[in-house]
Amino acid sequence: MDTKKGNTGWSDQELEASVDAYLKMWTLERSGQAFKKSDENRLLREGPLNLRSASSIEYRMQNISAVFEQLGLQRITGYMPAKNIGAGVSERIRKVLATKPGLHAELGLAAVDKPLPGERPTFSKPFLVIEPQGILNPRQLFTVSLSYARAEHVRKLVLQFANGICEGCDLPAPFAGVDGQPFLEVHHVKHLAQKGSDRTTNAVALCPNCHQRCHRSSDREAFTEGLYSKVGRLARE
Repeated sequence: MDTKKGNTGWSDQELEASVDAYLKMWTLERSGQAFKKSDENRLLREGPLNLRSASSIEYRMQNISAVFEQLGLQRITGYMPAKNIGAGVSERIRKVLATKPGLHAELGLAAVDKPLPGERPTFSKPFLVIEPQGILNPRQLFTVSLSYARAEHVRKLVLQFANGICEGCDLPAPFAGVDGQPFLEVHHVKHLAQKGSDRTTNAVALCPNCHQRCHRSSDREAFTEGLYSKVGRLARE
């Protein structure tokens, strides 16, 4: 019977499988693609979570939503955050999320232990007393990410417009790429994941520092706004 399932503690493998499924749905939702939570629940019960009930998996997804909100991230619509999530469960979910490179790239999740609003991070000195052991043979991890088809001629034209000068800071490209050309990265001002177009009117050539600033800095919105003022070909979408 379904009611007999899910009475024991969740293993690390089970927890990671639930996080992977959540990230899959989260990625689809952000890109505007349809999916059914019930189908993902069923696939989990037919696979890595075959010892868990539908309701226990549903509650685990609510746990993950709660952690997303703790981290300041947009949760999946329809998965309300669990009201009473233990510190131990929250920490385990955070650790799993920290192993997902695709999540880092999309959201700029810089650290597992994000300071609370209004709280300044503190560091003890010396920062590390004991050298960490690290991992001798890192294991492969399953990640979920989406990529978009991009027009190569648009990228080349934007780089041509920049002529080796970053359109964010107006400084020369910091180094030459393997092709011998000034290294700049083409950035879509309105992100493709936000339904931005792949046209020269929505793309700029940036040095790696300015590119990361657009995605990860505390002033990314103001910096992005400034690009519209500096680069005449840009058009708001």
